Amino acid sequence: MNNRLKVLRAEHDWSQADLAARLGVSRQTVNALETGRYDPSLPLAFKIAAVFGQPIEAIFSA
Repeated sequence: MNNRLKVLRAEHDWSQADLAARLGVSRQTVNALETGRYDPSLPLAFKIAAVFGQPIEAIFSA
C-alpha cells in the first residue's frame, strides 16, 4: 500500500518521533509505515487521517 505520510509529515515539519507521539505509536512504526513495510490497522489509519485532517483515501492508495 502506498502512502503520503513522509510528504505530509514534512509539510508539518514533524519528525518521525513527533508523528509517533501524536499517533500513540513508536517511531519505528512510523518508519515502517513510511517505507511500506507495514500497513496500518483500520483504527490507526483513521487516527492518521484525523491527525492530518484529511480523508484516508487522500493519504493511502493501493
